[in-house]
Amino acid sequence: MMERRIFGVETEFGIRYIPRGLGPLAPEEAARKLFKPVVDSWRSTNIFLPNGGRLYLDVGSHPEYATAETATLRDLLAHDKAGEYLFNDLVNQAQDNLEAEGFDGRIFLFKNNVDSAGNSFGSHENYMLERKVEFSRLVRSLIPFLITRQIMVGAGKTHPSGPPEWSGRPLGPQNEPSFSFSQRADHIWEGSSTATTRARPLINTRDEPHADASLYRRLHVINGDSNMSQATTMLKVGATDLVLRMLEDYYPLADFEIRDAATALRVISHDLTGSARFSLADGSERSAVEMQRHYHAAACQYVEAKGPHHEDVPYILDLWDRALTAIETGDSSGIDTEIDWAIKKKLLDAYISRGASGYDDPKIQQLDLAYHDIDPDRGIYNVLNRKGLIKTVISESEIDRAAIEPPATRARIRGSFISAARAAGEPFTVDWVHLKLNSRPQLSVMCKDPFAVENAEVASLIEELQQKKSTVWAPPFI
Repeated sequence: MMERRIFGVETEFGIRYIPRGLGPLAPEEAARKLFKPVVDSWRSTNIFLPNGGRLYLDVGSHPEYATAETATLRDLLAHDKAGEYLFNDLVNQAQDNLEAEGFDGRIFLFKNNVDSAGNSFGSHENYMLERKVEFSRLVRSLIPFLITRQIMVGAGKTHPSGPPEWSGRPLGPQNEPSFSFSQRADHIWEGSSTATTRARPLINTRDEPHADASLYRRLHVINGDSNMSQATTMLKVGATDLVLRMLEDYYPLADFEIRDAATALRVISHDLTGSARFSLADGSERSAVEMQRHYHAAACQYVEAKGPHHEDVPYILDLWDRALTAIETGDSSGIDTEIDWAIKKKLLDAYISRGASGYDDPKIQQLDLAYHDIDPDRGIYNVLNRKGLIKTVISESEIDRAAIEPPATRARIRGSFISAARAAGEPFTVDWVHLKLNSRPQLSVMCKDPFAVENAEVASLIEELQQKKSTVWAPPFI
């Protein structure tokens, strides 16, 4: 079992410009406006930041933020939320620039997974594994857990015309509007492969460790929803980490190999009772709740035998249990301040009870999307948080700090180098592993250990850079 693990999350954001006067902007143009301060300051739309994270414009004009590599779940939560803060800063600057140009409208960024045209964009989780782990066995055993965990950690989605035909759920005669656990489930087609866009899998198996390839590899999970709630992210990553630890330690788990991953994902997502049954490879049938109860019970026994490996394990196990109980009983009041789909459904159902016509009501559709608006004043999740209706795990000060400071991993080396090079006005090139001053490419440094917080070669380079003065340095995005 790996005693320490590196975590990371990559989040693609939806972007939209809504005009009130001068004509609309296509997503491509809105994204260009959003990234103008980045290009002006960094001369690129793909940059690594002093906090160790990566901010870039991805395929399809999706703004994307990848957290720095983190070694604790709390650091992961802080750096994930820091991405929202940094992008909101860019939105505000873009808004000022648009108004100066005579545009009377607003740019919106949404931390969700589906646009109005039915296109899907992702939230990718990364877990570092030891190379000695039998990867194919681990992937095969992990897939049933990933397929069924959506009942706990999905972001929730309304379907105004009812579930899609490929959802696996029998459609009613009027194809009634509905609500599902997950936004991504309808867009995943297989268990594992090297694909990321066409025929999306749950797990991308491309071997890019971003570390010493002889020691480590990266597990790249791409079927999860983007989460607004810190508690949901904690459960999503924390429960997956526990299952990984059990698999790495050869702890006994039932063989739940699922016959058809895509069908099971859709059946589970569109059944809020968690009791819908789907076929396993051995011909038997199971429900999502049954399978998650098995994983939860095994995790509890495992932790009792091994001890918790970090302070939040008891909370993760408790929330995991309460989420399953909520689904079994149909009463989500025990999780509706912590789990995204339950928070959202409670809000939408309250509006429906006060007169909205149902999940097909335009107001309900607007609220569904607005839940994911990252604006701290306008976004529904953030409004609920300010009112004390959301349970948070980390503080605002921790998030503020994560926006400018790297965590205690290799990211600290990278962030220090970036800050020193920027302050000295020295062009540089970095990625997850390599650091280089463009004027002295022969001094390129490779940092393969993701747990390292110091590097003598980089420290020497930084010392040289600090001797220089520059008048061109500016803080990020200015």
